Amino acid sequence: MNDLLLIVIGMAAVTYIPRMLPLLLLDGEKLPPFLKTFLRYIPCATISALIFPGIFTSTESVESALSGTFIAVLLAFLGLNVVVVVFGGITGVFLWNVMIE
Repeated sequence: MNDLLLIVIGMAAVTYIPRMLPLLLLDGEKLPPFLKTFLRYIPCATISALIFPGIFTSTESVESALSGTFIAVLLAFLGLNVVVVVFGGITGVFLWNVMIE
């Protein structure tokens, strides 16, 4: 039990320190506009890199996955809620599978 507690505390420290250091070191510093813009796009790029490969392996056929992706991207481009985008993608895959079979 003590080893498990030490592992959890160690993991918490290893995760917390890289998040805390930039806040401490950059407190009150003015960042250049280019760097601010660059840092603003990191979450979108990370999520895209994690999700995009799974699109092609999530269904039985690539065509149905692409139909759901197309609908989800279209709904997201229109600025709709994330829940609507997800359900739209699922509906696109479902309709593709129903129409093909």
